[in-house]
Amino acid sequence: MTTPQDKILVLGATGKTGTRITAKLNQLGYTVRSAGRRPGADKTEHVYFDWNDRSTYKNAYNDVKSIYMVAPIAVMNPEELVIPFVEEAVQAGAQRFVLLSSASIAEGGPVFGGIHEALRRIASEWAVLRPSYFMQNFTEGQHAATIRDGGKIVTATGEGRVAFVDADDIGEVGVRALTDEQPHNQDHVITGPEALSYADAARMIGNAAGINVRHESIGVRELSSGIAQAGIPADYAEFLAGLDEGIRRGGVEDQVTDTVERVTGRRPRSLADFAAAHASVWKTAGYSNPTP
Repeated sequence: MTTPQDKILVLGATGKTGTRITAKLNQLGYTVRSAGRRPGADKTEHVYFDWNDRSTYKNAYNDVKSIYMVAPIAVMNPEELVIPFVEEAVQAGAQRFVLLSSASIAEGGPVFGGIHEALRRIASEWAVLRPSYFMQNFTEGQHAATIRDGGKIVTATGEGRVAFVDADDIGEVGVRALTDEQPHNQDHVITGPEALSYADAARMIGNAAGINVRHESIGVRELSSGIAQAGIPADYAEFLAGLDEGIRRGGVEDQVTDTVERVTGRRPRSLADFAAAHASVWKTAGYSNPTP
């Protein structure tokens, strides 16, 4: 069990989930250490940390009980860095580990799947968060710019469906996994309350903001090329585009789970509610094409 007196390490404390988990832990009175290349929240102890520099590991995990982990970004084999960190942290006394993964990636699968598999072997207390696609991708992520600039959402998903989830809900599950008396010792597929196509999402966003937003479905190769041109390594760009192909074929993202309600006691936020609450993001965008 993690108590307020036990220190919790948050890696990726400036990311979508890390900021929310750090804020909630601080609100609940837990002692939090953030670690990364830039500081996290105010009033939180911070140490410099770089996955590619093992000399920074000890200052991060020293004297902590629980650790929230976001693996290195855009790396196809992050287990080569993360597993040694986990092993060192366990030797130093860390007990509980919570990893951010993806609903699309099962234990033993690519990228985060190897870390997921290792946690089961190495850690006595663990949980893996496997969220569906973040609703925040429409307001601050990859789709925000195309909505702002041209009133469109571009994917290779066709008519495939995704149970988009609010990062706030993911963060709440993460906090419970870090602090509940009993370790979860399982993976959590975290979704919103309904599976929607990107065309459905475009309509909801357009209705909320009072503008025309459409979904443009392109080929996997075109998507992969575009991601690579944005500076993502080619192998990782191909991997990301492949996830869209999985959605198009009706893969694991087309599911709704009860995880948020079961773990936190409240229902997950709907995309319609999220869009209504964030309508000003798109209303003030450079793109302006009011609905008829």
